[in-house]
Amino acid sequence: MMMGISKWIFSIIFVSILAACATDTRDRYTTDRVDPLFRLYQGNNVPGAAVSIIHNGKVIVEKTYGMADLENKMPITSQSNFRLASFTKQFTAMCIMQLIEREKLELATTLPDIFPDFPNYGKSITVRHLLQHQSGLLDYEDLLPENNDEQVHDADVLQIMMHQSGTYFPAGTDYRYSNSGYAVLAMIIEKISGVSYADYLRENIFQPLGMLNSVAFQNGISTVSNRAYGYTVEGDSIYFSDQSRTSAVLGDGGIYSSIDDLYKWDQALYDESLISGEMLQQAFTPGLSNYGFGWRIDTYRGHLRTHHTGSTRGFRTVICRFPEDDFTVIILSNRNGPGVEGIADELTDIFLFE
Repeated sequence: MMMGISKWIFSIIFVSILAACATDTRDRYTTDRVDPLFRLYQGNNVPGAAVSIIHNGKVIVEKTYGMADLENKMPITSQSNFRLASFTKQFTAMCIMQLIEREKLELATTLPDIFPDFPNYGKSITVRHLLQHQSGLLDYEDLLPENNDEQVHDADVLQIMMHQSGTYFPAGTDYRYSNSGYAVLAMIIEKISGVSYADYLRENIFQPLGMLNSVAFQNGISTVSNRAYGYTVEGDSIYFSDQSRTSAVLGDGGIYSSIDDLYKWDQALYDESLISGEMLQQAFTPGLSNYGFGWRIDTYRGHLRTHHTGSTRGFRTVICRFPEDDFTVIILSNRNGPGVEGIADELTDIFLFE
């Protein structure tokens, strides 16, 4: 009897040792393959990055590098919240899709249907055109007055559009990436829902998914917990560069989030947590230039990919999803460059295709 118990204990110990060895090997493999890709982001005196790789519903790689706040010596963690920049657009699109499913809006709804005072040129611009960058709206950044550093907001963008007399091209005939369109979408969300864009996000996306530290940041109204601040790196010099005069425009790029919270976002896109599968399918159906509703859609090495980057002063971000492989790479960085989409491709090569 004692011999049997001894063999049982030995077996447990042996299996535990094998598991520990396997884990150690896997960790060293991850470190050896991932860390070199983030050489520029490592150290206690440089802005950094957070990376998450998700496969079959589990986080298989989670790494953080560098500092979230150089002035206060705060390192980046998996809970550090970065400005997502244009990564935000998929959240704005999700809000619109929810309102459509609730029969408060239609893809064919035009701008004057929502804003009666909108100029006549808006009669041909639909919600679908805005979502897929086919509206032709003029870029608001090019219309801002010079020598004025005051921040503009989504409502200001709408007013700028209402003072124009035309577009780059007739709506629906061409594609031109438009931050103006997504700022206007944020104002549509406010007009139709009766609450602010930030409140709508919190009540209808962030809270239901448990993304409790994500926020559409409004200075003086909300705060960003565990905030990663933006920096510009030029040679050996590092400058604080966290905000620009367009940073307060929310619909096109104003959300802050972390790799921890974005895991929940990624998983919700596999089910009907937020909208129906039929509506999700529309979001991931490419229009002109392979753009869906807040997503770029293409193939990488023959596999379907939905993805988006974000780029603004002090931040570079990317999410790449391979829905048929249940595989996602998310990278958030708080420095002006380089872009991180190339790193996402290399990580995909290593962890999905090798």
